[in-house]
Amino acid sequence: MLDQPGDRMSTTEQPQPANPNKALWEKGDFTRIAATMRASGEALVGRLGISEGLDVLDLGCGDGTTAIPEAMLGANVLGVDIAENLVAAGNARARDLGLGNIRFQLGDASQLSDLADDSFDLVVSIFGAMFAPRPADVAREVVRVTRPGGRIVMGNWIPNDPTLVAQILRISAAYSPPPPEGFISPMTWGIDDTVIERFAAAGVPPDSVSLERDTYTFDFAGTPSQLLALFREYYGPTMNAYTAAAAAGREADLQAELDALFNEQNASTEPGATTIPATFLRVTVAV
Repeated sequence: MLDQPGDRMSTTEQPQPANPNKALWEKGDFTRIAATMRASGEALVGRLGISEGLDVLDLGCGDGTTAIPEAMLGANVLGVDIAENLVAAGNARARDLGLGNIRFQLGDASQLSDLADDSFDLVVSIFGAMFAPRPADVAREVVRVTRPGGRIVMGNWIPNDPTLVAQILRISAAYSPPPPEGFISPMTWGIDDTVIERFAAAGVPPDSVSLERDTYTFDFAGTPSQLLALFREYYGPTMNAYTAAAAAGREADLQAELDALFNEQNASTEPGATTIPATFLRVTVAV
């Protein structure tokens, strides 16, 4: 890691194009999906060693599945997300909980131009920054805003993993139009060597990056098919896949494939309840 703040790489000098994912994540209502992820978010935050007064950036934060628990542990939290509706929902949750040590604002993980170098003790991004375009810029930016001696923690879905979310994204992609030229799959953030290379390019030695498999669980008070209905109605990538499948006359095929997936993955033994564990890559970077 470079020792002097002045030596940090920065992407603030040149204007960057708008994040093409903005419309995707403002589509539907991801808060409905996030509600099934709260317990796992709180459990993950509980393992991060957060103490009172720690300055935390939660990047790609949604409506605060991990940011709210961080603030409840006493950290000073800034939540940044590309979607205006999720930023508004996060600020509303914070107000309802009476939390004065957290705020949410719009931002692009590829270009954190309004955040100064060395601003945070901990940067957290759980299934957030992985979806931002220009992953090399994401790595540089999160390193830039982290103080020396601080940490970066990412949670990233893993390509070809057999568990729920990787399979949802794989199936959805098969029914969707091909991505634009130059598109870099967000799933590449789940490849060990790729993660190490990206942070190395941002000035972090490989031995300062640790990688481990972890589990996030979706808990839903309904059947797996009802949980799928939430994804179909409120989760941007799945919504787009259904639109494309319908246009191609393949909507029933997509529905059958996803319905089988959700039901096969359900680990709950309670009638009418759904518990689905999903494996992800947990990345910890010592800056």
